[in-house]
Amino acid sequence: MVAVFNKEVLSWYLLTLKLNEAVQANLPRSQPSTPGSPSKPPPSPPLCVTRGEPIPEEQQPEEDDKDGEEESTAFATVAHRQESEWVISIRDKLEQARHEEATVPWARFCIYRVPKSLREGDEEAYVPQVVSIGPYHHGKRRLRDMDRHKWRALHRVLRRTGHDVRLYLEAARALEDRCRACYEGRLALSSDEFVEMLVLDGTFLLELFRGVAVGAGEGFRDLGYDRNDPVFAMRSTMHGIQRDMIMLENQLPLFILDRLLGIQIGRPDQHGLVARLAVRFFDPLMPTDEPLRKADRARIESSTRAAATESFDPLTETGLHCLDIFRRSLLLTGPKPEPRLWIKRWSHTRRVADRRRLQLIHCVTELREAGIKFRKRKTDRFWDIKFADGVLKIPRLLIHDGTKSLFLNLIALEQCHSDCTKDITSYVIFMNNLINSEVDVSYLHYRGIIEHWLGSDRDVADLFNKLCQEVVFDFDDSYLSELSERVNRYYNHRWNTWGASLKHRYFGNPWAIISLIAAVFLLLLTCAQTFYSAYAYYHPP
Repeated sequence: MVAVFNKEVLSWYLLTLKLNEAVQANLPRSQPSTPGSPSKPPPSPPLCVTRGEPIPEEQQPEEDDKDGEEESTAFATVAHRQESEWVISIRDKLEQARHEEATVPWARFCIYRVPKSLREGDEEAYVPQVVSIGPYHHGKRRLRDMDRHKWRALHRVLRRTGHDVRLYLEAARALEDRCRACYEGRLALSSDEFVEMLVLDGTFLLELFRGVAVGAGEGFRDLGYDRNDPVFAMRSTMHGIQRDMIMLENQLPLFILDRLLGIQIGRPDQHGLVARLAVRFFDPLMPTDEPLRKADRARIESSTRAAATESFDPLTETGLHCLDIFRRSLLLTGPKPEPRLWIKRWSHTRRVADRRRLQLIHCVTELREAGIKFRKRKTDRFWDIKFADGVLKIPRLLIHDGTKSLFLNLIALEQCHSDCTKDITSYVIFMNNLINSEVDVSYLHYRGIIEHWLGSDRDVADLFNKLCQEVVFDFDDSYLSELSERVNRYYNHRWNTWGASLKHRYFGNPWAIISLIAAVFLLLLTCAQTFYSAYAYYHPP
């Protein structure tokens, strides 16, 4: 009786496996039984075993072997089918990866989406608030108000030059594939929408560049705009536009701007003039004491009127976009020290640092206790820091409400683009090490090194302490590594610390100096009195 019961269970199990195979193979099922007639399991073959009689030993193994073979065959069939589908899915994914590897122009990327690790907590620093440039933020509802002014700019260009709009559309169409290759990720715009965006945004940028280049609002009036124009005039709106145009996700490739401007001035193959105009346009955002030298400004204005007959600096000729041009203008003129190996006791550890290993030097308060002095260095290059004879000379840095967004986007560009040096990142991390609290900011402000328009010194300290979050940094790639090493060597010298402590305690104010002199004088008198008393005792008169 036990053997019969096991055979019925095995038959049910095999029937379930076959039904499962039929469903997976999309085969039609058998017709259901008529209502009211309950389905019965198939009758098991009769067994020649009487009730209570034991099963012969020679018959039991044969039936068990047969059932085991059928069960193993069914399991093997199902497992083989499932494994085949799994392998097919893996092969599809590999084919998709091979196609992406072959078609995506990784080497041409220069306009990136800011990684999530960098933008956490500072979303507004990377997202435009006034105007969208390029495809990433194109068509967003809160930025559509500026679209009508873009069309006004295109209409003004066509009216001023007498050109047909098809001339610009055809030029942009010829560069469409090259422009698409500059952007990271898939773009949702169609071919016509993308070309229209290139012409519209590019013309808008060029009108702003040319209008600001002359200065004092004369450039916009020369281009035909009214002095009370809500956008094309030197108003407060211009500052917000400049901030948006310096964001990494809000860029157009430089070569499309060169082509559009070349068509306007009758020289389609020119290059370099847009870079000059961009440097002049972003002049107010420069975090320096004297943002642009008068000689450079005169050269830019003269080249604008002369339509750039001479070639521009090679560093800006090969620029990627406006943010890259701005960064190059910050780092231009004056050689920086070559990075050298970071030689310290922990140099055997991995070089890519995390938040715990971004400490290049000590803060201002600790360095002052070691006798290091701070002086303002007279130069218009804020990154050009010097150290000699215990004096750290730092150029003046201007901090305003757009400095945070400016530095964050410059750091994002250096983090995303492998061909960029990490000079801005090195400078920001260096200043972050110097500034730990509002006391450090207050002293740097007192020395004329930091000038800020924020609410308090605490806000400046928070700004620098939050700029370097989730930043990947290599000590050996920093142009300030040698300087930091020399500062740390000076800091670790005990005589310097003792001398600074003595000076701080006893020479901090005039009364302390007078007290020290009086104490020394009394000590000398005491020593003299003791000497003469002992001398008179051993050598009486």
